[in-house]
Amino acid sequence: MDKEASMKCGSAVLGLESSCDETAAAVLGADGTILAEAVLSQEAEHSPYGGVVPEIAARAHLDYLPRLVAQVMERAGLGYADLAGVAATSGPGLIGGLIVGSTLGKGIALAHGLPFVAVNHLEAHALTATLPGIVAQDARGQPMPPVRFPYLLLLLSGGHCQCVAVEGVGRYRRLGTTLDDAVGEAFDKAAKLLGLPWPGGPALERLARQGDPARIPLPRPLLGRPGCDFSWSGLKTAVAHAVARCPGGVPSAQDRADIAAGFQAAVAAVLADRARHAIAMLPDATALVVAGGVAANGAVRGALAAAAEARGLPLVAPPVRLCTDNAVMVAWAGIERLRLGLTDALGHAPRPRWPLEELAA
Repeated sequence: MDKEASMKCGSAVLGLESSCDETAAAVLGADGTILAEAVLSQEAEHSPYGGVVPEIAARAHLDYLPRLVAQVMERAGLGYADLAGVAATSGPGLIGGLIVGSTLGKGIALAHGLPFVAVNHLEAHALTATLPGIVAQDARGQPMPPVRFPYLLLLLSGGHCQCVAVEGVGRYRRLGTTLDDAVGEAFDKAAKLLGLPWPGGPALERLARQGDPARIPLPRPLLGRPGCDFSWSGLKTAVAHAVARCPGGVPSAQDRADIAAGFQAAVAAVLADRARHAIAMLPDATALVVAGGVAANGAVRGALAAAAEARGLPLVAPPVRLCTDNAVMVAWAGIERLRLGLTDALGHAPRPRWPLEELAA
């Protein structure tokens, strides 16, 4: 099939994201220009429970997403006849939300005779660094040309912690993954142990700025070990023990800040070490890319930038607003797949587990 054939019927792609607790829609031009985007956080719905409740998330997506689609189409000044296709996250993620988003995307595609693209959420994160114009930035926020294949991806979020060799659209090799918790999950659990509100990552980072990372030593799991796998459960347990050792098991304000700083420093050191090992495993990499919610953490970015620079590579990270789940990355992944003539049947079933490596097959 002609590489551009699937893009000729329209000038833009509608993207839908509903894999966890962000409801999002976006419209991108065929060249990657962001014509309109909208994200609604469900933080207020889930914070009383200290984490994401799948049933509440699915109901919120059902309520919010149709309205967001109408909003972004209006802001983009387009009708559905102007679209080249519809892309919706179809896994991995919470199955209720995936069903809502993918079903709405299929309905729009069916009603308007458009191609449908079932987007792998991990691939959407992986390809964000290739989005022209707006995304390519170094660790200091300076603009860069879009990243070229192959590059290394550190995907760091509440549900994922992987190191991936990105060799092209649909071509991925997992070099390392977590043996237990995801790094974002570890941030949330450490924050909860310190009495911080959910979501814990941003709150812990703020608290860590007031602390001494050296005062309460914490372990660096797998530091120096071969490969680039991760393990965070032992570090989380060490935080629990540090809290328990405080007088009466109740840490003072300074104790809490010091434990937060020590935890964050340990995470940053381990991620930098794993990144150095990954770079050695892919010597022709053009860049080290970090994506996912934890990519918004300043200490993590700084440590990864130093590790990449020492190996002669730039660290590339999305703007903070595109680190967390969003529909811009979904629409861009849809555009990249449509250019290759890769579309999906309306019978495609959402998948709560969908490893990147299975895309090639």
